[in-house]
Amino acid sequence: MQSEKNTQPKEKKKSLSAFSILFIILALLWIISKLLSGHSFTPVTLPENSEVVSTVISPSLSNLVMAPFKSFQNSINIAVFILVLGGFINVAMKTNSLEAGISALVQKLKGKELVLIPLLMFLFSIGGTVYGMAEETIAFYVLITATLVAAGFDTLIAVGVILLGAGAGVLGSTVNPFATGVAGDALKGVGYNPNQGTIITVGTVLWLSTLAFCIWYVMRYAKKIRKDKTLTLLSQQEQTEMNLYFNKENTEHLSFGRREKNILILFAFTFIVMIISLIPWGEFNITVFNGWTSFLTGSNFGDWTFGDLAMWFLLMSVVIGVVARMSEKDIIDNFIAGACDILSVVLIIVVARSISVLMGETHLDLFILDKAQSLLTGLSPVIFVPVAYLIYLGLSFLIPSTSALAFVSIPILGPLTAKLGMDPNIMIMIFVAGSGLVNLITPTSGVVMGGLQLSKVNYSTWLKFMGRPIAVILIMNIVILTVSMMVLTS
Repeated sequence: MQSEKNTQPKEKKKSLSAFSILFIILALLWIISKLLSGHSFTPVTLPENSEVVSTVISPSLSNLVMAPFKSFQNSINIAVFILVLGGFINVAMKTNSLEAGISALVQKLKGKELVLIPLLMFLFSIGGTVYGMAEETIAFYVLITATLVAAGFDTLIAVGVILLGAGAGVLGSTVNPFATGVAGDALKGVGYNPNQGTIITVGTVLWLSTLAFCIWYVMRYAKKIRKDKTLTLLSQQEQTEMNLYFNKENTEHLSFGRREKNILILFAFTFIVMIISLIPWGEFNITVFNGWTSFLTGSNFGDWTFGDLAMWFLLMSVVIGVVARMSEKDIIDNFIAGACDILSVVLIIVVARSISVLMGETHLDLFILDKAQSLLTGLSPVIFVPVAYLIYLGLSFLIPSTSALAFVSIPILGPLTAKLGMDPNIMIMIFVAGSGLVNLITPTSGVVMGGLQLSKVNYSTWLKFMGRPIAVILIMNIVILTVSMMVLTS
């Protein structure tokens, strides 16, 4: 009887969905806010209405229930962009041009597929350090995943290429307006002028050192998978989904003629315009795009928002459909089907952002920040930097938006750094590196959860993949930032 029991197949453990994880975190923070209700902190003036607040507010049930809806209101631009993006990608996919192009690329790189990994990671990292490429990476997951799976890799490598590539750049932001830019303005607002030379220098060291390690780590795993596919970290279910969604068989027979090449050119052109339109050219005093690039949306390249991008992708969906000789009905049906397929990503981003909404309404974020300030007071640079970095890891988990975190924290921690005789510019880079590290793995980031959803990778699998590199990056960052602070303080 005992032997029969042992031969029975074990029931498979099921991972929590992204939605369940996020709703659990939201509920826990609601409970924590309840428990801390009435606790005081140093008075802070809210910039949106000049109200002075000094206590944690007890949340009502309605704060919990309505947080996702309020997040949707605040995130409507990114939500519309992602829905339109899903429609655009599906229209392009239905032409078979992307599959034919991927097949042709893989055949051309036969035996040299590994070169794709460092090349793509470096390109994504440039977007990260220059303009904080994050939500924009959602546009690349389906294509990059399909390409790398066709090249003999798994979906986990595709996520690593995009998330670690762009993430290394954001972690080492140099002129990123949503991180160093907002933080510099926040520091200036409390009477301290940021030193761009220091920020760019330290940012570059953080960016390139983190990127070099991430490329090495992803390539090491990729080589291992190429030799023995049984060593993949993907579960059996994830492997089944990878084969179902991305491992297209018999693509050699697909036509790759002039029409397909034209569609690929239009597809690439769409993303090139997206990237050019998002780079903050004004930060570099470049005015070549002023005036003539505003004819389409009313905004110059460098000033485009997700609303401009949504309408650009909508327009190009129609153009690609026409070039592919689709009927009007096929264009619309394919577009709507693509938008439906990506709806789950939109909802994940909305729920992730609702956590910040709840914390803002209860002032739990300001309470935590006040306690962090007390903890840092009186520390020497050697201890101050690691403690400040660890504090930002916690703050970034609760407030994954770099611009929101900079706006809330730098006016408090920047002057504190200066009062202790240390360089507040390094505090900006501690914030950037800390938030950048957390946003590689945090479930409160819609980018992380959305990207995993698109590539059909479980969050638990991603954590397993990222266990060691997170520890290594953390140590590298702390060493670089501590040395920088000691050099500039002496």
